[in-house]
Amino acid sequence: MEQLLIIAVGSALVNNVVLSQFLGICPFLGVSKKVETAAGMGGAVIFVIAIASFVAALINKYILANPAILGGQLVYLKTIVFILVIACLVQFVEMFLKKSVPSLYKALGVYLPLITTNCAVLGVALTNVQEGYSILESVVNGVATAAGFAFAIILMAGIREKTEYNDISESFQGTPIVLVTACLMAIAFCGFSGLI
Repeated sequence: MEQLLIIAVGSALVNNVVLSQFLGICPFLGVSKKVETAAGMGGAVIFVIAIASFVAALINKYILANPAILGGQLVYLKTIVFILVIACLVQFVEMFLKKSVPSLYKALGVYLPLITTNCAVLGVALTNVQEGYSILESVVNGVATAAGFAFAIILMAGIREKTEYNDISESFQGTPIVLVTACLMAIAFCGFSGLI
């Protein structure tokens, strides 16, 4: 249990996928204009990463790294297989949101299909394999990483909503202030490094 807690805290806060590893920056900057949209993207990413971590761990353990199948020599296919798994899951999420929550589907726009190419999702699956995590540890790492992504994107959206009506010099309006804010958030998250 202690190991799972260390993995969860490390993935969510200490090694935050966006602010420490700098993966998933495109949706982080693109969808963080409103808290509601950011929360929707965070929820979609949590679902995709959690399921992708589980399915990727199963595929890796029982097919790619299984010594009974070609002596476990299919490990080199992990990146391609994981991308296919992620693409299928994103399609499922996209169809679900289109039918169930059309307003969120419209708000996410082009960023929803971009979850397929979100390097954070693939990064979690590959990290699970590299660290040699079990299936349970892979799921915990995936959920915690996705929760860290959701926390970061919602926090960024809240800050962007507050600064939208502030008096900011003309040279910093728009993208520059967003990048400065992201840098300051990354520096703040460095403070979590002493937790584990």
